[in-house]
Amino acid sequence: MSPSRSEIIRSHPIGGRLEEYHELYNICQYQNEIDPLLQREADDGTKNKLLDFLMAVQALPACRILSSSRGSGTLFGDISRITSTIDSGQAQFDRLLPLLKAVHNKEPDEIIWDKVYEAVTEPTPAPRPLCSFQTPLIRNTGSVANSSELRSNMDTVLREELDMYVDIPKFYDTFFGYIQTIAQAVFESCKEGEEPLFREGTGWTGWPEGAKEAPVLAWLSGAIDKMIQFYEEHAPGEAIRRRPLAQPHKPLKGSTAKRTLDIGFMDGTKPLEDGKYGWSQILVPGELKNNPEYETQSRQDMGRYAREVLAAQDSRRFVLGFTLCGSLMRLWLFDRLGGIASEKFDIHEEGLRFVSVMLGYLLMSEEQLGFDPTIVTNADGSRYFKIERNGEEERLIIDEVIGRARCVAGRATTCWKVHRDGDESRTPLVIKGSWQYPERDDEGELLREATEKGVVNVARYFYHATVQVEGRDYDIRDGVRRGLDITAASNYNHAGSRPPLSRSGSRKGKSSRAASRKRSSTCVEPSLPPSKRQQSQPPSTPNRVHRRVVVRDYGQPIYKASSRVALLAALEGCIEGYESLHRQAGMLQRDISPNNLMINEDEESASWKAFIIDLDLAIKEDREDASGARGKTGTRAFMAIGVLLDEQHSFMHDLESFFWVLFWICIHYEGPDKANVVEEFEDWNYMNTETLAGVKKGAIADEGDFLKSTAEHFTEYYQPLVPWVNRLRRVVFPNGGRWKTPNKDLYSAVREILRNAQEDPNVIGLN
Repeated sequence: MSPSRSEIIRSHPIGGRLEEYHELYNICQYQNEIDPLLQREADDGTKNKLLDFLMAVQALPACRILSSSRGSGTLFGDISRITSTIDSGQAQFDRLLPLLKAVHNKEPDEIIWDKVYEAVTEPTPAPRPLCSFQTPLIRNTGSVANSSELRSNMDTVLREELDMYVDIPKFYDTFFGYIQTIAQAVFESCKEGEEPLFREGTGWTGWPEGAKEAPVLAWLSGAIDKMIQFYEEHAPGEAIRRRPLAQPHKPLKGSTAKRTLDIGFMDGTKPLEDGKYGWSQILVPGELKNNPEYETQSRQDMGRYAREVLAAQDSRRFVLGFTLCGSLMRLWLFDRLGGIASEKFDIHEEGLRFVSVMLGYLLMSEEQLGFDPTIVTNADGSRYFKIERNGEEERLIIDEVIGRARCVAGRATTCWKVHRDGDESRTPLVIKGSWQYPERDDEGELLREATEKGVVNVARYFYHATVQVEGRDYDIRDGVRRGLDITAASNYNHAGSRPPLSRSGSRKGKSSRAASRKRSSTCVEPSLPPSKRQQSQPPSTPNRVHRRVVVRDYGQPIYKASSRVALLAALEGCIEGYESLHRQAGMLQRDISPNNLMINEDEESASWKAFIIDLDLAIKEDREDASGARGKTGTRAFMAIGVLLDEQHSFMHDLESFFWVLFWICIHYEGPDKANVVEEFEDWNYMNTETLAGVKKGAIADEGDFLKSTAEHFTEYYQPLVPWVNRLRRVVFPNGGRWKTPNKDLYSAVREILRNAQEDPNVIGLN
């Protein structure tokens, strides 16, 4: 039996044979950013470097053994075809950048060879041209559907989601400068006595040799207790309730997968009612590593912690945290644009700074820690929003949190069910808060226009505003980050591309016992040639603003429908709403997914019985200008094949998304809100868009295969829908392929199938 691909790769390791090409990714990425024409004509220097790189790949022992992607021959021949193309002057950056990035990041051999295969596979051209203002797709951890959220999957998406900038000047002064006076007094107490906690020249007493996790956690807890004691001596009558939580091997409650935390600050020491601690209690997360060489890895861990904290706390706008790698500490802030961090410092050499940080986390107000001051909490624990509408102030009392996106960077949508203060009927309204690129159309204005034009089955407008704090619109750049400049970060790429995960250390240049150790080569980020840096000015830095919309319609996602008939009726109503939005208001919603399709089965309710929400990504169909927004997030499992292939968005794509929503629900739900994770389809959340487009094409191309697949994968509860979903497949994908010409008759054709399905005795449950 021939060895498998994995066996060949394991027995023929790459080793350090590609090490000299680590810098090539930066060079090619830079050129690709500043001049897309270089896709076709590479300069001689870059062309020669690419040719040398590909010949080095061909020289790898595994390359002459691994099978060709074409079915005959070896991978060596496939690479030769790219080499000849580059030799003729075509750079092929789009095909090679993922491979170059994998080499640059020192990914495992298996991943590098995967990228080689992707590079040599001929791309399938999209049937329609990409519109000049089409918004690119960016993955986001909040967009996964029915997933177990394994780290092996989620970490890849999280890396794509997060821009993380380090060594930001003035970070420490901005967030901890206010506490210097009391911190100095506490630090002086740390140096007093026969056995002081801190000694000049040697640092903190009792610091564990080797900085292993358990001893460091014990040392930290003891040191913090001492600082609290000294603070209360200097500030009589002021007690500190916050304490560190150090249970690194016990998962915290509230995450989809089991997630642990090295150390964190919380209010008091009392657990939740079931005796467990949860992410909802964590005020400041911290990550420990015993060696500074693991500092890059600690950044990913911090991003993971920030995601859990933000998801569990509905009023949290940002999260402060810290990493301690050996004795090197870095301070972090995570918000809806990503993460920014201070310069590193050695806690033994800068004892006062360490005391200031610990006291800061213990003493900061909730607003300083990132909680939203515009959500007011009463003494009895009830909460409300204040709005000004028609010249009068109103209070909207929060009844419950409907949902919150589980992500760090992105729109981070949160929805609350509320009612107006004084309304005895407690008629429900829904508040939606999200962080929008300021260049995007304001969703509130789009909803108001749709409501005024009589659009049916779309959430009706009540109120909207940009959130204000201290009389100013609240945003990330000036509000959360307080004007800190990411372009001054040590890993900011002035070519405009995303920052690398790793970079050499702080620019402060101070000597340090920990920093002086030999560093792993993964901590060094090759810089661009000086001549290249001078050719481009830094692009404007991104920003997001905090906006709120209030609508008059309340419901639940359609997968919570009480019956199959109710689900189909709701889907029919939502399609009617989409058509009304399209025909009467000229808008494309562009984000059809189960959580954006609502059902209300309360006969007494004044809400639509079925309706669409979320116009965050909606555009006017006749829009001619670019949105200016940096990226788009969405739930890729429900995206139309054409959208995955970068076609200009059409109403036909959204109608196709309705098909994928029903298909997905039938696979993942045993009944009303009884969700499953199905491994085969979980991968749809994580595979690249081109691959997913191919998988979807294969799923719908042949009727026999489709019927076999749905019979196998639809849950028992939804088996009666198999023939009806197949009929939808026939009209949405004529002749088993994608539509070629827009057809507005598709609206009525799809609705008719859904209407007829509601009368089927098998669907009703009579048989």
